[in-house]
Amino acid sequence: MMVARKKILIVDDNAITLKVARNILMVEYDAFTVPSAEMMFRFLKNTIPDLILLDVLMPGMTGYEALRILQADPRTRRIPVVFLSSQSDEKDEIEGFSLGAVDYITKPFSPPRLIKRIERHLLVETQRAELEYINNNLQSLVNMKTRAVTELQTAILTTVSELVECRDDVTGEHVFRTSRTLRLLVTELMNLNVYTDELLTWDIDLMLQSSQLHDVGKISIHDHILLKPGKLTPAEFEEMKKHSIFGEEIIDRIQKSTSENAFLKHAKIMAGSHHEKWDGSGYPRGLAGADIPLEGRLMAVADVYDALISKRPYKPAFSHEQAIEILLQGCGSHFDPALEPVIRVACTRFAS
Repeated sequence: MMVARKKILIVDDNAITLKVARNILMVEYDAFTVPSAEMMFRFLKNTIPDLILLDVLMPGMTGYEALRILQADPRTRRIPVVFLSSQSDEKDEIEGFSLGAVDYITKPFSPPRLIKRIERHLLVETQRAELEYINNNLQSLVNMKTRAVTELQTAILTTVSELVECRDDVTGEHVFRTSRTLRLLVTELMNLNVYTDELLTWDIDLMLQSSQLHDVGKISIHDHILLKPGKLTPAEFEEMKKHSIFGEEIIDRIQKSTSENAFLKHAKIMAGSHHEKWDGSGYPRGLAGADIPLEGRLMAVADVYDALISKRPYKPAFSHEQAIEILLQGCGSHFDPALEPVIRVACTRFAS
């Protein structure tokens, strides 16, 4: 049985952009082009695409105005909209995300990156629709579908985290490695009876899966910062630091779009607190001590360990032994001092 090709609608007043985007996409998708938002709405009267690439600045109706109309119409509000723009302005991007856009791509765009990001958004939308269908029929399907719901939740978490990594060429398998390290830390916490009372209130597997979204806010960071081959300037680092807040906002929007959102509770906490430090010198809120959620304190250890052992354009990779020594030295300043014995025991397994 032949699977129907996904439909992509490209809306841009620039004829070259329309031609280039269509040529890139038509190999895998049915790609349609229109030169204005007004023409887009005429197209939508007869055909509902699976995704819209929408230019921000166009004569007549702008992309923002068009998105407001799309979001207000029950017939079109579920269509994923990716903004296209030749400008890179943080306020514009934030406005687009607040209106409901799922991504923001600057022109000229890289063909492989454009295809990859569209592929991921279409996959997320397919999984969201499937998950919503199951939720709507959960009363009659509860016994048969419980496992399927869990698998879909995992798939959504994995897909969104992969979307982040396809933008950030530096991190590689950062999400996989930090999740693995986090599991080792939680295991040793239980073995050493550290924070056991709190851990027993968690669904540990769900928390570990949720950790995949700790850097989801990087979706909102400009490409010229996220993909910079060298060390960031102080101003660029300040922009990069905003990914913690952006991550919370993105997860909050996902939570509001589905009734089955408990699995995102840990994800939102980790996204917003994994760069806080025990002594209060971290970001984004400067939390200190036990005011930092335990999920964030654990994620901080896993995140820093992976950063230390990974090669970056501005530094070589540290050895496992050097990384563990730095972690231990940071207990009481960067990290929760109660985690020191946990790190010492778990460190023999980090490198295996």
